[in-house]
Amino acid sequence: MPCTSWLESPSTLGHWRTSDGDEVDLVVETDDGKVVAFEVKAGERVGGSDFRGLRKLRDSLGGRFVAGIALSLGTRSYTYEDRLHVMPLDRLWRANVPDQAL
Repeated sequence: MPCTSWLESPSTLGHWRTSDGDEVDLVVETDDGKVVAFEVKAGERVGGSDFRGLRKLRDSLGGRFVAGIALSLGTRSYTYEDRLHVMPLDRLWRANVPDQAL
């Protein structure tokens, strides 16, 4: 898939949804089964309920789950809890800039 050619190993893209309605916007899975998942939020603040789908995916995958990232309109990157992180959406285009420089 051309949009994932920048990744080091072949990957598949998808989304995840449970029968209970919990969902994750974007799931990237490498050929070896490792998963990074993204939730996109329209606001500046990210709270506990925003991680509901990412938590369920993390708990169901165990060690295969590398990270869950909630992308927001905020200005800070930080770890929310085990393997769950918050990152400003615009950080995707400034990936090499450390938080201290923001």
